Amino acid sequence: MANDSMEKINGLKERLSALRGHLDLDRKRSRIALIERDSTQPGFWDDNTKAQALLKEKSTLESKVGTFDKAMRGLDDAQVLMELAAEANDADSAKEAEDSLLSLEGEVAKLELARMLSGPQDHNNCFMDINPGAGGTDAMDWAAMLLRMYSRYAETKGWTVEISDEQPGEEAGFKNVSLRIAGENAYGYLKAEVGVHRLVRISPFDANARRQTAFASVDVYPEVDDTIQIDIPEKDIELKFIRGGGAGGQKVNKTSSTAQLRHLPTGIIITCQTERSQSANKDMAFQILRGRLFELEMKKREAERDAAEAQKKDISFGSQIRSYVLAPYRMVKDLRTGVETGNVDSVLDGDLDEFIVSQLLGVKNPNRNAALD
Repeated sequence: MANDSMEKINGLKERLSALRGHLDLDRKRSRIALIERDSTQPGFWDDNTKAQALLKEKSTLESKVGTFDKAMRGLDDAQVLMELAAEANDADSAKEAEDSLLSLEGEVAKLELARMLSGPQDHNNCFMDINPGAGGTDAMDWAAMLLRMYSRYAETKGWTVEISDEQPGEEAGFKNVSLRIAGENAYGYLKAEVGVHRLVRISPFDANARRQTAFASVDVYPEVDDTIQIDIPEKDIELKFIRGGGAGGQKVNKTSSTAQLRHLPTGIIITCQTERSQSANKDMAFQILRGRLFELEMKKREAERDAAEAQKKDISFGSQIRSYVLAPYRMVKDLRTGVETGNVDSVLDGDLDEFIVSQLLGVKNPNRNAALD
């Protein structure tokens, strides 16, 4: 048992050592020291917004460096305790060291995930579009199910979800729905969900209770802040205000406050109707457009670097990333990583971490082209 624990400790130390360079710890420590020095200089608080941003950056960096240092100290302590326990034949101390390894494994796994969330926009809020594809009413209902799934997932992360636009289907679900998800690393996590999601079930909309297949696409793009310069010439924009759609009665929008932006060069149309005023809806629409244009540019650069990453360049109904089968058996399977589970209800209730983390960590399915019946 002691030998097994020592092997585990050494293995965890090797994983941490491999992460040291990827996490760029030396640069982070230097940046912390620089901000600390600047914060003591006269005039630091003259620009309150900049000062607050710097202190927030320092706090974030300290958290990342501190997590690494804490894990390394914990492994050193566990190793010393295990060696002393072996010399003294102390079973209690050996068990204490073994128990500590469980939490340390979790800390190392978090650091490995942090490495995959180190992109320049990964920490940002994000926007998500859910659009039904083939499948008629079932596909529109599937879009509503995905909205619920991602809303539940966001709740588990402590994020907030706000619907910025929705077009209800005639019978059920949505023709399309757009939302803003705000929280730490929202974009970093949810970018793993971009692609086509396939649902197989006995259709509640089929009088003969036949098995139906429905598709919906999910797209995610970051909310970019003012540090990212996105040039949108006025001549490229067509802006109009319209009355928002609704279910009628008290919900109907009686004023033309819904903002609709058309970006002429790309054909992107953004509709925002959740805010109370024209001005607020216009601002939100422009914010969403900036995120869309930024993501388009990033995808263009990715395509130039690696043409093989076709999934990130295009969302096609012939290349779904995940299948959710409710009949004749119950299974959710990610076709990129091979991760699967029979607990479909849990997944639809927002239990997505296993799928998302596996994708972010680069777990690969050797049978990528395999499909569920």
